[in-house]
Amino acid sequence: MSEGGIPTIDIEDFPAQMGKLREACEKWGCFRLVNHKIPLTLMSWIEMGVECREIIKVYAKAVHGVGMEIAGKLAESLGIISSSGESEEIFRDWACQFRINKYNFTPETVGLSGVQMHTDSGFLTILQDDENNGGLEVMDNSTGEFLSVEPLPGSLVVNLGDMAAVWSNGRVSNVKHRVQCKKGEVRASIASFVLGPKERVEAPTQLVDSEHPRYMRL
Repeated sequence: MSEGGIPTIDIEDFPAQMGKLREACEKWGCFRLVNHKIPLTLMSWIEMGVECREIIKVYAKAVHGVGMEIAGKLAESLGIISSSGESEEIFRDWACQFRINKYNFTPETVGLSGVQMHTDSGFLTILQDDENNGGLEVMDNSTGEFLSVEPLPGSLVVNLGDMAAVWSNGRVSNVKHRVQCKKGEVRASIASFVLGPKERVEAPTQLVDSEHPRYMRL
């Protein structure tokens, strides 16, 4: 398993972080996001049940805003728009999904896979991981080995999916990842998905040229 860590992006440090964001998306297809402005008090209900409907609504709205901001900055880093504020026209009507994952790990399942290796089918996933029971691993594209993404309280993990690879004309990676059982305890995580447009997605014309023929369409 690879050592080190995935890139960290400070959302308050733009445009200085623009090049780092693009590099993270191209080489890794994922990064850790800090200073995202979602209150820690709102993130602290991760172990609570779905009966907290109103809290979930507030959280979902807040994390959707973060997703739209990230998408805009990615589009800006690729030269598709001149400022992330223009992203509203691109991503406004893209479908989104919110999901709470619960893994009933036991001492007998330690060392086994909770979720097999896969890529997400959508555009990007914003993950709030369990701060007490990790297990998320992402593939290091340079080695093909898996890297453990240790929990960091107050941060979010952003994974790019298949839709992002198509939309960017193959310029960004759709990260391969999995979940391993590290502790024999219940593990919970919250995943917010920006899925994609209602119609077929294809790369913007700015990303298609003789050196970069159209990647594919979905």
